[in-house]
Amino acid sequence: MLENNVRPTLVVLAAGMGSRYGGLKQMDPFGPSGETIIDYSLYDAIQAGFGKVVFVIREHFRKEFEELFRPKLEERVEVAFVAQELDMLPEGYSVPEGREKPWGTAHAVWVTREVVNEPFAVINADDFYGKDAYKTIAVDLVNTNNENDYSLVGYKLENTLSDHGTVNRGICEVDQDGFLVDVVETIKISKNNQGIISYPIDGGSEGTLSLDTIVSMNFWGFMPSYFQYTEDYFRMFLDKHGQEMKSEFFIPLGISYLIENKIARVKTLECDAEWFGVTYREDKPFVVQKLNQLIARGEYPLILWD
Repeated sequence: MLENNVRPTLVVLAAGMGSRYGGLKQMDPFGPSGETIIDYSLYDAIQAGFGKVVFVIREHFRKEFEELFRPKLEERVEVAFVAQELDMLPEGYSVPEGREKPWGTAHAVWVTREVVNEPFAVINADDFYGKDAYKTIAVDLVNTNNENDYSLVGYKLENTLSDHGTVNRGICEVDQDGFLVDVVETIKISKNNQGIISYPIDGGSEGTLSLDTIVSMNFWGFMPSYFQYTEDYFRMFLDKHGQEMKSEFFIPLGISYLIENKIARVKTLECDAEWFGVTYREDKPFVVQKLNQLIARGEYPLILWD
């Protein structure tokens, strides 16, 4: 159990439309009893001592989403649902005509500011992070005394690639003390038949990455101070990119700004967790197999919420 009687909150980013997957993968069954990937994340988080779950969703699928998850959770943990919509912007800003693309992950976290008042972690709805990851970040959250000290669970790049297409990852530079120096959102990363991992660079060339490169899988730990810092930087982002139709306000963008300006520190947390996720529909059989293996090893019950 956690110390200090502090129970952190888990923010689940579930507003994505699953364009590469071909549907709402956050509601798709993967477990043997119809469990979603989120179900396993919630189970691990509750076991680790999290006291509240906040789902970031889209308003048009709120009813179906609440019907799926509220009955499982409301007797186990506090639950809230927050819609992420385009017109949720700081005062004085408006959505440019013709924009349809969501504002990105940092915006998704920012819209929860009115329901999160305690240390909190952020995860993607379609990623499996592993039990140890939740235990590690929960302990860190309740033992952090500085409002400007944040954290990140890091994973090796080689364990986060897909066999069915490119992926986007936050590439981390870590100093000798384990703190982030920078994190750069890198898109369209792929591994070829020779085992070389590459990504496109402006101008038509390619960059390469090593197998053991530490990447962010969007498993962050924050203090409530993060919300005001995010709004401040979001305003700067909108001033510069707000009229672009496809600009995105990623969490790493704001984090890099906070680190560079010595406003906050982010420590990289090491753990023995196993990560896997689903980007494409072709990834589903692999995820189902991995979950069945964990169940066979006794790490999860056959019926998760029984």
